[in-house]
Amino acid sequence: MTLTITDLACRRGQITVLRGVSLSVAAGEALVLRGPNGAGKTTLLRTLAGLTPPIAGTVDPDICAYAAHADGLKGQLTVAENLTFWASIFGTADIAPAVAAFDLAPLLHRRAADLSAGQKRRTSLARLPLTGRKVWLLDEPTVSLDAANVALFGRAVAAHLGTGGSAILATHIDLGLPDVRTLDILQFAARHAAPVTDDPFAEALE
Repeated sequence: MTLTITDLACRRGQITVLRGVSLSVAAGEALVLRGPNGAGKTTLLRTLAGLTPPIAGTVDPDICAYAAHADGLKGQLTVAENLTFWASIFGTADIAPAVAAFDLAPLLHRRAADLSAGQKRRTSLARLPLTGRKVWLLDEPTVSLDAANVALFGRAVAAHLGTGGSAILATHIDLGLPDVRTLDILQFAARHAAPVTDDPFAEALE
């Protein structure tokens, strides 16, 4: 499956951040977004995930799985219960492959609230394969991971690519992935954009 985006415009709040975003990511390929903090990497990923409506262009969030900065775990549930809950949403019967990929077996019966930051991050990332979705959207996914677990995550992403999946990442860490391309999103910066308005008569009044 190839993800193709043409002439997408994205906003952060009421301000247009990116315009004319066009990209294509083929099966088995990873695309790393480049740009300084505030350039719009997170905004683009959130738009592709369907969390923020685009101003122009279309997205297909149903083929995407998004890993945000926040881990989003239910603290009162165990690791196993968190993963089982997530799997049930997407109709995935078996959490074992995700548990193995992220080395979570020793943690399965521990409450998420009692985990270290790195353990929470691994548990959160383990939800990605449970979605069954082909395109992974990864926003600084290695935050809180030590070197060994960065390598573990890199192998999990490589395995996803090897089965025909693809990934779009905002990261400064080399994950050792094959077939990586980079995209500088500053080329799409909406430097002189006006605030977004939902008023259908706004243009007529200008």
